[in-house]
Amino acid sequence: MAVGGFAVDGHVGGVNGKITASVMITCFVAASSGLIFGYDIGISGGVTTMVPFLHKFFPSVLRKIGEAKTNFYCLYDSEVLTLFTSSLYIAGLASSLVASRLTAIIGRRNIMLMGGCSFLAGAAINGGAANIAMLILGRMLLGFGVGFTNQATPVYLSEVAPARWRGAFNSGFQFCIGFGVVAANSINFGTAKHSWGWRLSLGLAIVPATIMTIGALFIYDSPTSLVERGKISEAKQSLKKVRGSGADVEAELADLIKWNEVAKTAKQESFVTIFQRQYRPHLVMSILIPFFQNFTGINIIAFYAPVLFQSVGFGSDNALIGAIILGVVSLGGILVSAAVVDRYGRRILFILGGVQMFICLVGVTIVLATTTETVVVLVLMCVYAAGFAWSWGPLCWLIPSEICPIKIRSTGQSISIAVNFATTFVLSQTFLTMLCHFKYGTFLFYAGWVGIMTIFVMLFLPETKGIPLDSMYKVWEQHWYWQRFVQGQSSQG
Repeated sequence: MAVGGFAVDGHVGGVNGKITASVMITCFVAASSGLIFGYDIGISGGVTTMVPFLHKFFPSVLRKIGEAKTNFYCLYDSEVLTLFTSSLYIAGLASSLVASRLTAIIGRRNIMLMGGCSFLAGAAINGGAANIAMLILGRMLLGFGVGFTNQATPVYLSEVAPARWRGAFNSGFQFCIGFGVVAANSINFGTAKHSWGWRLSLGLAIVPATIMTIGALFIYDSPTSLVERGKISEAKQSLKKVRGSGADVEAELADLIKWNEVAKTAKQESFVTIFQRQYRPHLVMSILIPFFQNFTGINIIAFYAPVLFQSVGFGSDNALIGAIILGVVSLGGILVSAAVVDRYGRRILFILGGVQMFICLVGVTIVLATTTETVVVLVLMCVYAAGFAWSWGPLCWLIPSEICPIKIRSTGQSISIAVNFATTFVLSQTFLTMLCHFKYGTFLFYAGWVGIMTIFVMLFLPETKGIPLDSMYKVWEQHWYWQRFVQGQSSQG
């Protein structure tokens, strides 16, 4: 870690890199875009349990709550109510596909700025919403912002951070997401009793967006992005800034220029490049890693934690407190991941986290099927959330951003984010209906998927710990299955 003028050696792209104060500040600003995503994840579930909010926009749901006596699983089963949450993700899907081309044209940093401005507008509209149409419009603008920032930030972090510490720096993005969730749930708890509380909860999304947007004005774009756009002198300055003023960056800059020329020769701008046979493992991972992450069920549980806890027997206040506890536990898990991911590697965290989540989801199913012990449910959900937070949470953002060579890096990240948003939209739009019909069996559904994806990692995901980005092709050439697709890639970039 860097303190003042001291730094710890790392390794970047074949040259010695350092964790300087500058690279830490730069990566913190970039990772803070996760605050936007996290705040949004946490805020919607709590707001949808607030009586004033339901009275104004969803009175039919409020009547259903008042009439319920035994079956609490169906209280919030409303397609329009779930659209309030899920509309953000269909907008994020659209913007993430556009962001790939824009990133190559205007750079990672400017994409983060665009995302922050879009999020500011969406938060303002939601805070002042007078009808459902304004709610949905605001959510869609939030979605455009999240789509842009989620596409640019993980790639930016992977390109700026030293290879030896790339996993830890990338975990900062997931930590900011987790912190945003905790902040949102805490705000919901404080505002739930007030008639204007839902407006404050939704409107305060302006705060994380302002932090990230202003911070982005004061950082350099990544050296890789600057080289891609022909700004060699600025790329050199960016490298000196993040590696330290006394660092020799000529070798790393030469590597970036070389790989950029290879990418141009291969027509990087073509979206179809990633569908070539030699990039089959990159395409598969860019699709399946975010797909599997969503089918852990974590995002659905994060969105609807207060709703979920009320459905299984918690009171209104206890449901919000339970959501806060869940978020705090997740933060602890993310810190564990940051501490060990670059020491023990990605695969072992994926596998152990998957086993932990599987056991907990099966346990929740059994408890809800046989008893009404809400405390046991909360404990199991916390252990489940911790398992996700130190494995599939941060690694889902890290792996797609580090496995792709430069010519398909933006495209691969764009596909990854698009898949993430598409599956999130489908699951969030259908979760409350699923909960109503399947009840506790819903958790068994997600347990099955956790089992499948853990086996997939064991068989098909190679270890990428500490591998420089421009040497990542080696892990595929040495893999028992993927080597048949990637032989000779080292000469093609």
